[in-house]
Amino acid sequence: MRTTNMQGVLSADRMINKKVINPEGEDLGKIKEIMIDLRYGRIAYAVLTFSGLFGIAEKLFAVPWKSLLLRREDGTFILNVDKSTLEGSLGFDRANWPLASNRQWLCDLYEEYKCEPYWTE
Repeated sequence: MRTTNMQGVLSADRMINKKVINPEGEDLGKIKEIMIDLRYGRIAYAVLTFSGLFGIAEKLFAVPWKSLLLRREDGTFILNVDKSTLEGSLGFDRANWPLASNRQWLCDLYEEYKCEPYWTE
């Protein structure tokens, strides 16, 4: 993974398609998109692709950026969620993305992952 010479800075294109696992090492998918909140100039959430049972029925999930931890040695992201939670979750499909301008949706997302919203800091 190529990084810049600045500590703690990584280009967004280097994070797209990076593997996401949980602390148990189970594959949770890959980062598909990184969504920026233009009002606050912060990363609002990442969109995670996840294939359900037997690799079928790919779903997309929004996860708060704060819920992801980068493992620097291999560029893998860690998300502290059980694989069965994603398998049972509704997620969304490519044709029906949630409206991030809906602040209540974003509040619910951060609450679900027990993350402090970036806009309250």
